[in-house]
Amino acid sequence: MYAMRTALAGALAGALLAVCSAPALSGTVTVITSFPKDLTQAYKTAFEKANPGITLEILNKNTVSGIAYVRETPAGQRPEVFWASAPDAFEVLGRDKLLAKSSDVANKDVPDKVGNYPINDPSGMYLGQALAGYGIVYNTRYIAAHKIPAPVEWKDLLSPKWFGHVGITSPSRSGTMHLTVETILQGEGWDDGWNTLLRMSGNSSAVTERSFGVPDGVNNGQFGAGPVIDFFGLSSKYSKFPVEFVYPSETAIVPANIALIDGAKNTEEGKKFIAFTLSQAGQELLLEPKISRLPVLPYSALAGKIPPGYPDPADIAKRSKVQFNADLSQTRYYVVQSLYDQTVTFRLKELQAATKAIYDAEAKLGDKAKSGKAAELLAQARKLAWAPLVDGKKAADPAFLAIFAGNKKDAAVNQQITQLEGEWNGKSKANYEEAVKLAKQAAAL
Repeated sequence: MYAMRTALAGALAGALLAVCSAPALSGTVTVITSFPKDLTQAYKTAFEKANPGITLEILNKNTVSGIAYVRETPAGQRPEVFWASAPDAFEVLGRDKLLAKSSDVANKDVPDKVGNYPINDPSGMYLGQALAGYGIVYNTRYIAAHKIPAPVEWKDLLSPKWFGHVGITSPSRSGTMHLTVETILQGEGWDDGWNTLLRMSGNSSAVTERSFGVPDGVNNGQFGAGPVIDFFGLSSKYSKFPVEFVYPSETAIVPANIALIDGAKNTEEGKKFIAFTLSQAGQELLLEPKISRLPVLPYSALAGKIPPGYPDPADIAKRSKVQFNADLSQTRYYVVQSLYDQTVTFRLKELQAATKAIYDAEAKLGDKAKSGKAAELLAQARKLAWAPLVDGKKAADPAFLAIFAGNKKDAAVNQQITQLEGEWNGKSKANYEEAVKLAKQAAAL
């Protein structure tokens, strides 16, 4: 009996020791993100080292596809964490009740705002994990070889000198491009902003499949320049590619966010990862050359870690002309994507042809393009090529916006959207072709 008691006591002690020495949490944290592998691999390695027993699984999708994936995955089987740059994407997920509060793991050393913009969602549904601005990356060797002036503002990419030298992607393929598009629209207004976007797109040589296709193309000399989120430009620069990155005066400094997904399997482990990304160690990872992101922790908390000449988000926010409105962006999220695709992505060849015909006529006519019949024809061609098919008044109409906010699985909603998209696609093709004819008529004068 004594031996049995001794054995039982020993077994209980061993079990207790095993429980006490076991990791507090275990399991897999699945993170759905649009971020590149250089960033996600660094966080995976550091997090798993700090948290033995928890495995980090990265599910890489562009932001739009990521939203769709979360929507379509049943509760109980969803990934734990959504991690992306676009605050409006988190507003969409929050509106659809697909996020869970994670404010209890927020780092209290993170400031409330950058400029006038809240770093964390006031309702606690998502947290700012890094800061991001939007601007232009350009290849210094490329522009020297082609004798093109270095761009400083978005307007610089609209010059005929930039025709065929710009790389872009689509907001439906990239959350960061969506933020760039919205920054321009909010900075210039709907109608003038679309004029800038259509002219910049007319100067492009390609619409890339993903957001990183633009910086990759600039790095290797495929493109001279392109619009990107700052960490693409900064990481290329600090990785010694022959590139520079500039913030135009029309930029926005907003948080790149991280959130807990509602209906995930391993919620506590997901919170553990969110807390790690906001910790001192997680914030310092952002400063690695291949990552080069702006931390949400103030620079005073990262003394000695900030590289010389590194951008200061507080200074950029102070100089920026744009006070980004995530609610406005969220309300027209799918309208902007659809309109861009139907007039640019799927009609790039025709837009390029219209743009080139206008430039050719202007170059041939010289001062004659400024008055008389030629000026009248060119004005019509420019309007057909570079004015949005949906004007600002229509874009602000709640009834119109409600169509695109509806459930696309609803046959009636889907039919309405499909009909509008077909009309836009056909109209843009006809407009671009007519612009070419008018520009040629002007040149013939």
